[in-house]
Amino acid sequence: MAFKKEIMNQLKDEILSLQLKPGTIISETALSERFQLSRTPIRDILKQLSLEDYIHIYPKKGNVVSYIDLESVEQIIYLRYTLEKEIMKELTRGIPLKDLHELNELLLRQLHCIDEPENTESFLKLDDEFHKTLFVLAGREFLWGLIQQFNVHYIRYRKLHMLRQDKLKEIHQEHQSLLNYIVQGQKDKIEELLHHHLRSDINLTDFQEPFAQYIKQ
Repeated sequence: MAFKKEIMNQLKDEILSLQLKPGTIISETALSERFQLSRTPIRDILKQLSLEDYIHIYPKKGNVVSYIDLESVEQIIYLRYTLEKEIMKELTRGIPLKDLHELNELLLRQLHCIDEPENTESFLKLDDEFHKTLFVLAGREFLWGLIQQFNVHYIRYRKLHMLRQDKLKEIHQEHQSLLNYIVQGQKDKIEELLHHHLRSDINLTDFQEPFAQYIKQ
């Protein structure tokens, strides 16, 4: 059972990192050979991946990595914006110095990733860590965990979103500004910048056209 879970987590990581790109056909036979496991447990793993929307199972075509569903991305962005603007406003009441130091350290580490193209994955993890820390400080860690359960399309959207270095710089600058606004108690500026921060590119043709082959039509 543990081995099945490890295989499933590995396939999830490969899908979320775009190592297995949207539209890729996943063969039961190939997986069985790769992991030295019989077809029955492989089929169970694929069914679970399908339930979580990582793949789609078609009777004749086979198992296909799901295309990025921008409608699902939009729903997650709406949820995150609604929650995070309230969380950030709550935190304007004050952040302990130790936690403020931790947030600034995360931003410094994120800055160091920008000039290293191979560190995009690290940048993405630090991005998550920054936002998660805000949820934790506001006592809303459960809600962060809940969002992560429905994140398969959003994570891949963000991965594409961060392929441009200038975008990484913009994201880092926005993080720094958001933290400054929290510390300074500027609630009105938080709302406006957070709206841009979370949803600036989703409807732009500059984003959608280069990655059309990965997006659900």
